[in-house]
Amino acid sequence: MTSSSTLGTKLTTLRESLQLTQVELAQRCDCDLSVIEGLEAGQMAPSLAPLIKITRALGVRLGTLMDDDDSIGPVYLKADDIAEATRMHSLETVSDAGDLRFFSLAEGRASRHMDPFIITISPTGEIDHELSQHEGEEFLYGIDGCVEIEYGKEVYVLHPGESLYYDSIVPHQVRAHEGQSAKFLAVVYTPF
Repeated sequence: MTSSSTLGTKLTTLRESLQLTQVELAQRCDCDLSVIEGLEAGQMAPSLAPLIKITRALGVRLGTLMDDDDSIGPVYLKADDIAEATRMHSLETVSDAGDLRFFSLAEGRASRHMDPFIITISPTGEIDHELSQHEGEEFLYGIDGCVEIEYGKEVYVLHPGESLYYDSIVPHQVRAHEGQSAKFLAVVYTPF
């Protein structure tokens, strides 16, 4: 399992290797300086949207921060081998969409273009309906419980066995539905 402090160390190393200050990285990726500082210090649970902006600004893929194994070839995982990836508070930058736990299905594949995860979501209270957007595409597949996806002006409820594929550039939010816990497969593609 990659911890927030491990992610912070990787982020700091990458930033410093490009001879960027925290302020310069924040400007380059259009993130608040406190986000960069909090992530590097391991004091902030990472969210997907700022991580995508940061990795693009650093010229690396998203998985570089989540894992960094240089293995080549296929990645085969038995059910007991799936480990929790870096803890993410939310898929959004500012909303409380629930407590999401990410389990990477491709850890160890450094040259991948997609990041597949099993995600469990537990509601944590009031939802801030501020939507997120970033480059790329996402595919969600319901496994257990219901997940609510606000996408543009539409709201979809994903039940077990149902899927949704969408462009991430459209404002969206993935959250717990009606106070339910849920489990789903998410495959995130971000162009590099």
